[in-house]
Amino acid sequence: MAIDGVSGRTSYLGSGIINLRQQLEGLSQQLTSGKVATTYAGQGFNRGLGVAFRSQLDGIDAFKNTATTVTTRIEVANLSLQQLAKTQSTVKAAAVSATTNLDSNGQTPAQRSASLSLIDIVEQLNVRAGDRYLFSGRATDTPPVAPVDELLNGIGAQAGLKQLINERRQADVGSGTGRLAITAPTATSVSLAEETPATVFGIKLSAVNSTLTGATVTGPTGSPAALSIDLGATNPNNGDKVTFTFALPDGTFESIELTASNVTPLPANSFAIGATSATTAANLNAALTSSVTSLANGALVAASAVKSGDEFFNSTPLQRVTGPSFATATTQTAGTPANTVTWYRGEIGTDPARGTAIGRVDQSITVQYGARANEQAFRSELQSIAVFAAVTTSPVNPNASNQLTALNQRIAQNLSDQPGTQSIQDVQADFAGARAAIDAVAQRQNQAKSIAQSFLAEIEGINNDEIAAKILAIQTSLQASYQTTSTLFQLSLVKFL
Repeated sequence: MAIDGVSGRTSYLGSGIINLRQQLEGLSQQLTSGKVATTYAGQGFNRGLGVAFRSQLDGIDAFKNTATTVTTRIEVANLSLQQLAKTQSTVKAAAVSATTNLDSNGQTPAQRSASLSLIDIVEQLNVRAGDRYLFSGRATDTPPVAPVDELLNGIGAQAGLKQLINERRQADVGSGTGRLAITAPTATSVSLAEETPATVFGIKLSAVNSTLTGATVTGPTGSPAALSIDLGATNPNNGDKVTFTFALPDGTFESIELTASNVTPLPANSFAIGATSATTAANLNAALTSSVTSLANGALVAASAVKSGDEFFNSTPLQRVTGPSFATATTQTAGTPANTVTWYRGEIGTDPARGTAIGRVDQSITVQYGARANEQAFRSELQSIAVFAAVTTSPVNPNASNQLTALNQRIAQNLSDQPGTQSIQDVQADFAGARAAIDAVAQRQNQAKSIAQSFLAEIEGINNDEIAAKILAIQTSLQASYQTTSTLFQLSLVKFL
């Protein structure tokens, strides 16, 4: 019968002790880390689910990072939109209540205020979030709007808005009657005709209405259009009227109403009834010439400036008066980057501006938050306020008050929201929709993350009380093993016998 030696028995005990120590180390590591294992292999048959839940959590975190970036950009852009809306309202109110008192530079207090507002508008449209310009479309590394000084005054050989306004004013006013010819074809008639050959500049005839007794009214007809009033042999009666309606370059209309009068002194906007119809016709001719000249040097100047603004900001290609001489010009020519400032320098595209910046905030959900400074809402505000700030009038000009009154009216009208056109509030609504979508996705992701984390905790986590009990049991067993092993190591043959 074989007898095992002490060394053989102690080796068995040593293996047991080592096994217990390994178990103790493993449990201690679990207690410290809070996880069942540090590798997927140690998680047992649920490791596949653990990998899936971990991947889901990583994906949610990545989408949340994107959402945070997009939300920051939307918030920065929305601050600019709020300021743009406020500026539009402020300048509009100033134009409505503006006086016609001029300073030494030929501008009203409202216009000086508009100059400061223009600087603010350009700054808001050139805003950045990090290294990204928010209103440049896909050209995110390019400021979308030219500096205010370049925009108004030009730079080098490039003309700015002020120069274009001046050139167009000369072309529209012409020799002083808005490119209209006022003549007397016969002793008893008055004729009003557009310039020949036809031109895009100046005042255009729209309509004429007459209650002049015995008068024959013809036109406006032809191309270029012309109209005539023949009093015939009969004088009009006191209070009879004739009203001329004219179309101005910016698409607005102005009227001149002249009343036949036998009152002395002659009332404003009247013509004297003479002893004969020929004398009356001469008086009508003189009154019409004076009124047309006042219109050409008053409201026409304002309308011309507004039209220049539209050609500078809203024409592709930009249109300029062919000249010099500008006062006799009959055509326009396309401006080039070499001779005219380009106000918008961002991306030019025909696709919707919101689609120029897209953020994926969930597996199947994207939000669009791009913008271009040449969108109608922004361009219209920038254009109107730039024109308001660019126009100057001589303090000694007898028509200054009429020019400024007409300009104030047009700027106030153009800064009002027009039905069917994009407004800043429309853009704000787009961004608000994108932000709402991000918030809704975030709520769902938070719920999904909480569920995934709960399942993952069951797969990867431990029960601290259970692990502590196991550690205590192993420590007890290990202590007993150490004592037994110690006793065996001290055993000798003499002691055994």
